[in-house]
Amino acid sequence: MIFFITLFIIFFVGFFIVKKYYPQGVLFVGGFLLLCTAILFNGTPMLSEKASLGSNFLDIFQYLKDTFSKTTAGLGLTIMVVGGFAKYMDHIGASKALVKITTKPMKKLNSPYLVLALTYILGQILNIFIPSASGLGVLLMVTVYPILVSLGASPLSATAVIGTTACLDLGPASGNSVLAAKTANIDAALYFVKYQLPVSIFVIAAIALTHYFVQKIGDKNLSYNENEIKKETAKADDSKEAPGFYALFPIIPLVIILGFSSLFKSSIKMNVEVAMLLSITISMIVEGVRRRTFKNTITDLKIVFNSMGSQFSAVITLIVAGQFFAYGLTKVGVIDSIIEWTKHAGLGVQPMILVMTGVISASSVIMGSGNAPFFAFAALAPTVAASVNIDPVVIAMPMQLASGIARSVSPITAVIVAVCGISGVSPFLVVRRTFLPMLVGLVVLLISNMILFG
Repeated sequence: MIFFITLFIIFFVGFFIVKKYYPQGVLFVGGFLLLCTAILFNGTPMLSEKASLGSNFLDIFQYLKDTFSKTTAGLGLTIMVVGGFAKYMDHIGASKALVKITTKPMKKLNSPYLVLALTYILGQILNIFIPSASGLGVLLMVTVYPILVSLGASPLSATAVIGTTACLDLGPASGNSVLAAKTANIDAALYFVKYQLPVSIFVIAAIALTHYFVQKIGDKNLSYNENEIKKETAKADDSKEAPGFYALFPIIPLVIILGFSSLFKSSIKMNVEVAMLLSITISMIVEGVRRRTFKNTITDLKIVFNSMGSQFSAVITLIVAGQFFAYGLTKVGVIDSIIEWTKHAGLGVQPMILVMTGVISASSVIMGSGNAPFFAFAALAPTVAASVNIDPVVIAMPMQLASGIARSVSPITAVIVAVCGISGVSPFLVVRRTFLPMLVGLVVLLISNMILFG
């Protein structure tokens, strides 16, 4: 009975989102119904005994409150600060200066879609040093997005490519990678060099090539594409004229983050939020000196704060709604049922890998997260590997990489919502553009894993 109720709720959520109902509201209602189902049919506790308010029903709202607090203070703050930084860069004309300088040599390539493909490759490499998908995405939206649009790519294409730049969660700095290495009982650095890297080379090339054709054909077939580009160009033209050296301002956060990363063995720890706040401060000081008006420069902080507020209402609330819905799926027992079925399936090596990656991919799309499904399923890898007599890493790695790939097809995942919040493009339109590149990436992942290690 509970299984059919869950299916109905999932259908209800998908149907109303497709019908363009307010997605946050639909996800909150769906999550609430799932949690109520778990309480009524299974008596499932919503929180630990220590965290509980003493009522399962009230604990639903306590969980929602805790999720808002945790998300706003963590990822939410990152997105809000980056959004404020991006808005300030537009206001002082720094984004326009960057576009003006960088588009000259890039236009010689005579192909915005070649630049799009190269952007994906660059972003995936940067992801090794900037493991936050959302953090990297919004950084690229500040620095690269205006360039891609000015070259002739649509906002939809540029957003889709940037939203997938961290789809593989590569490197020992990634939480999923560390867990996969621990599950396979090998060193995280060895896991990256010996297993992730050989497979990811093929996957990255396949995704970049697919992005080239998908975005080019997609833009050609979209009637509203030219209007969107003109709108973006008009936005850029409205910004202030600024000195050429202002083009450096949007790049400052990236330089700071990479400069204080493990790449250069820095003893100073840097995060996206601090880099953004420091960059805003530097930019405001230079702008204040140039304009010679302290009052107006200080007043410009309102632009940053207003943008942060709009990011909260449009982006953070959607991320929390997605987490709330995913929590409902977990509590109602769907994830546990899938895990138990997989344990007792008794399949061969390749069919088992296909089943495991398929299940984790579907879970990532529905839950809008790569972390949550992988953390739930990772512990199965050694057991499943032992049942078919193979090394656990042969199953753990495609599971880990598939969770990130599939996450990029979910319209409620944090990185897609974050980049769409900056570009103003619908997440549901974006995932239509990310679906085929991610599907090709997943197929190449499975084939290359089978050839190299299976």
